[in-house]
Amino acid sequence: MDNDLDALRRQLQQLKDLHEAGTLGADAYDSARTALEQRIVALVMQAPAAAPASTPAAPKLPRALVLGVGAATLVLAIGGYLWTGSPQLALAPVPASVATAASGAQGIGQAEIEAMVGTLQQRLQEQPDDAEGWLMLGRSYAVLGRHAEAVPAYRRSLALRPNDAALLSDMADALAMVNGRSLAGEPTTLVEQALKLDPDNMKALSLAGSAAFDRSDYATAVKHWERVAALAAPDSPWLPRVRESIAEARSRGGMPPAAAVAAAPPAATAGPNASGAAGTPGATIRGTVTLAAALRAKAAPEDTVFVFARPAEGPRMPLAIVRKQVKDLPFEFVLDDTTAMSPASRLSTQTRVVVSARISKSGDAMPQPGDLSGQSAPLALDPKGNTGLRVEIGQVVTP
Repeated sequence: MDNDLDALRRQLQQLKDLHEAGTLGADAYDSARTALEQRIVALVMQAPAAAPASTPAAPKLPRALVLGVGAATLVLAIGGYLWTGSPQLALAPVPASVATAASGAQGIGQAEIEAMVGTLQQRLQEQPDDAEGWLMLGRSYAVLGRHAEAVPAYRRSLALRPNDAALLSDMADALAMVNGRSLAGEPTTLVEQALKLDPDNMKALSLAGSAAFDRSDYATAVKHWERVAALAAPDSPWLPRVRESIAEARSRGGMPPAAAVAAAPPAATAGPNASGAAGTPGATIRGTVTLAAALRAKAAPEDTVFVFARPAEGPRMPLAIVRKQVKDLPFEFVLDDTTAMSPASRLSTQTRVVVSARISKSGDAMPQPGDLSGQSAPLALDPKGNTGLRVEIGQVVTP
């Protein structure tokens, strides 16, 4: 589950990057972000999986950074493109079927993407001069792992739009995958062209660093990857891996360790919450959850108990969450930024929250009829921490 959750969080950061770069319109960003946040909620509320595999010795920047577009983002982008003719999704609502595919709790499958790819192929037969369409097709093939098919799609797009740094980087990545993950030759040439057009293109920088590392040019790898680290948002989930790669390149190249990188800024700098307030740095909520005596017969010992905080105003996306079982009741809980759902949605970004507790027989992320629930009154967060909160589960969820 951790790997899947990390991937979703990376996709959430990718959406933010695309939006801030002006590539993704505000409406499309809000729609796609909501879909991803719903999937994060669903995944976090599932039982934990086995520990992730160990990191390979030779550092490579995360594929999410290299690919640049995650599956959920891509499904929304393709769907919006087919619906509106614009990959930015900003001109019209995304069809319900597309939003459902992107937000389904079981994740996005290959079948959903392949169906959209088939429709996209048909459109390109009718509109062969559509550079955006060929780019979208290439990225679709890349997400599906069909890199040999991605290359000619990228070439068609590049012929129509030759001075596009992002497109050059995408094609370099696909060619490298076809060549056994080697960036030597044409991929490196494409990356160099991309950096001439856009010296701060993060994907091109990451690929250039990998190419330099592969040829044992560790100083150049460090230069490119340190630029990636400088450009990345402080809360980017893949930033620690970038720093690990920098440290490894410095070590292999006999260079001294880099000066300590400043830690991510405190949560209060993350920006205003939905009400316009600046947030509550250091926010912590400690309390106890109990089950009303009248409902004890309706709950089994193995039923799942979710305790979560959400904004008192604005989106209902949980900010922090813990998971227990009925047999643990009554139990004490702690909610803070270490139990956050995503780096972009943390308890410390708020000033007022509501704390809820819910017993789910199915373990489903979404409330179901027959679930048992309870919640606190709106709670003003105290920078010194809130303690002594009591939440009683005393209601039955109705249809």
